[in-house]
Formats: sequence, C-alpha cells, structure tokens
Amino acid sequence: MAFFDSLLKGKKQTKSSKRKDEEKITFETLMRLFPIRNLSEEKLTTFAIKNKSEVLPANSTLFNINETTDSAIYLLRGTVTLADANGNSYEVESTEAKAKFPLSSGSVNTTTAVAKSEVSILSVSQKIMSITSEIKESSGFDIPEELSSSRLLQNFAHHFFGGEIEVPSLPIVAIKLRKAMRQEIGIDEAVKIIQLDPVISAKLIEVANCPLYVSAVPAKSCFDAIKRIGLNATRSLVITLSMKNVFKCRSKQIKKQMDQLWKNSLHLSSLSYVLASVSKQSNPEEALLAGLVCDIGAVPFLNFVANLPSEEIDEEEVSKALPVIKKLVGAHMLRKWGFAEDFIQVPLQSGSWYQYTEGPVSYTDIVVLSRLHSYVGKKETTDLPMITSIPAASKLKNLTLSPENSLSILHDAKDKINDALKYFSS
Repeated sequence: MAFFDSLLKGKKQTKSSKRKDEEKITFETLMRLFPIRNLSEEKLTTFAIKNKSEVLPANSTLFNINETTDSAIYLLRGTVTLADANGNSYEVESTEAKAKFPLSSGSVNTTTAVAKSEVSILSVSQKIMSITSEIKESSGFDIPEELSSSRLLQNFAHHFFGGEIEVPSLPIVAIKLRKAMRQEIGIDEAVKIIQLDPVISAKLIEVANCPLYVSAVPAKSCFDAIKRIGLNATRSLVITLSMKNVFKCRSKQIKKQMDQLWKNSLHLSSLSYVLASVSKQSNPEEALLAGLVCDIGAVPFLNFVANLPSEEIDEEEVSKALPVIKKLVGAHMLRKWGFAEDFIQVPLQSGSWYQYTEGPVSYTDIVVLSRLHSYVGKKETTDLPMITSIPAASKLKNLTLSPENSLSILHDAKDKINDALKYFSS
C-alpha cells in the first residue's frame, strides 16, 4: 500500500508564496476523477484518509507553461484560468465535466494556470496516470462488471485464448513488399511487386496525385508515384490501401458496425497524418497507418459474431463488448503480421488519454491526440479532457495545441482529410 500511496503523492507545482489551508478528500471525490478512479476501492479509501487537498487563494499560480513536472493537478473546488503559448485563455470550473480530468498531466506543462477564485487542488504522481490505464497482452480481457455475465464475451474469450480465432491476413503484395524492403530494394524492384496487384498500383498513383503530395507534374506511372512518395512511405501506403479488404463482413446484421468501424478508422488515420505532418516529429505515412490499425482488433470479433445464429446476436451487447475486445486482439494481429513494437502498442494504449512513455512522440501519442481531435466540436462528446492537459500534448515541440488552435488545424486540414478519405475508402 505504501507503494501506491507514494505514487498518488505528486510533487507540488504551485507557485503561490504561501499555502492557505488544506481540505479533506473523500472517497466520493476520488471516484469522480479520471483515470485514478480505476484504482481499487481499498487504495482510494486509504489515500483519502491519509491525504488532503491544498487550498490556495485567488491569483495564485498553480503551474507555469514549459515547466517540467512529474505531477498531475486536479481542480476540486473553484475556478482556474489556463493560458497557452499563443495567449489564448479559457476557464475551468470545478463543477464542469472537464474538471473530472487533470488540468495538466504531461511531463511538461503546456499552459499556465492561475486561480481565478480560491481553489482546492489535488496533486498526484505522473506515474499513476499510466498505471491506471496500462494494458498487458498476457492479462486477459479486463471484463467490466456490467458485462461479467455476457455469454458472448466469455465465448469469444474462450476461443481467442484457445487459439481458435482466425486472424485476417495481409494481402500478398503488402507482405512481399515488406519482406523485400528489409533487403533495401530500389524503386524498380518495388514497382514489380506492387504491379502484381493492378488495383493497388492504380490507387497508389491516385494518392501520389492528391493534395497530400503537391506537385506541378502529375505522376503517370507506379514508378513516378513511388519516386514522389518515397520507398518507406510507399510501404506504409500499400498496406493502408489494401487494408479495406480486412474490414469485410458477410453478415448483413453486422455489416453496419463493420462499415462504421472502417469509416471511423479512416477518419482517425487521416487526422493522424495531418497531425504528424504539422508537428514534424513523426513520419506522416506511418502515422496514417497507425491510425488505421488502432481499432483493428474489432474485426475478428465482429466476424466471430457474424458466424453466430442471428437470434443470438444482441447488437447492444456487441457494442459494449467491442472496447473490451479490440485492444488485446489488435495487438495480437499486428504481432502476427510482423509489425514493430511501436505499432503493437497503438491498439493497446491509444484508447487511454493518459498513456505515457518516456522519449519522443510515439505513434500512440499521435493517435491519442487524433482521437481527441476527432471529437472536437461534437456536442455529445463534451465530457472529455482538455487537449492541453493530456501527456501526449506535452511531447509536441513544433506545435502548440489548444481548443482554438486545434479547430484551426482541423479547418486548414479539411481538404486533405476529405481527399484522404476519398482515395482510401473506395
């Protein structure tokens, strides 16, 4: 218990010259906070008994922009004003839904926070944020209580861990190109492989001529397309272009969910491409592929459901089970396909706003940011963390994210996203 107690205790970031007071923390308060509410009842109860929140007067600075930190700060009472590097500011009140999430949780603060009124804040260790969302491939499905009696979920888990679930295969062209590029082939050799599939070859030329790759001279051949895009980017694009074949389902009852999965994956992959391009810290084509495969684990499950008698298919149960299933199954698929470890982590961790790894921006970080951007402006998704507050945002060096800047990025990238959707969906 001492270990988790130390994890929850974050170093103080506050810049006020004098602490005014402390307040008791209740178990109910901790249960409102994401993601630490995922800890066991025993750990949260113990922490509430042993610790207190810090009360600060109005005009106190909670933390400054660009400062490194190992803590996450929650607002329990009062109002705070947050300002980004571009001078944009916005307020957070403790009564708002977004106060369930930290004001800051990255390794570097992306905003400056000043108390507008007297506030009560809770500081917790950065480490607890990733531990509460950590998923291990060997841990089995973390079945939520409301699905503990789901026969569908139990049946699938039995078949999956028994090695009886059929995993879709990558197209031959994608496999051959991946293997060949391990030997540092040239463009001529790549062309011979890609032209084995005329459809993918034609699509690659189309993509090379779309606004994603601006050029005065159109690409007229597969050779021109690869020369413009680059060999490494071509490898990722070939896999992306052939991925639609994986998202297939024969059941009319499940086809609607599979089509929606494909559509959402395409949109997320397009956003990932744009963010990688703007931030200039990740390969855009690899980010595109990462966004496309982040939810790939849902495919075997939907195909499993499609083979069940129609009277046994409960669409509501299927929808609830998908988030539980797709992480581990997605990692299993990517490992079987020979993807690198940084890609395998994408389905495992990209569903958590507070996943965090040391080092530069990862493809998981890009997909997490893209997933959050995909909800921007949607009324039904207001119960989300602020973009500036999640760990992935703190890793960006060439881009400052804020609600206003994110909307600007999405507006400027609208044509690119629509073109990507058009070329990759048909």
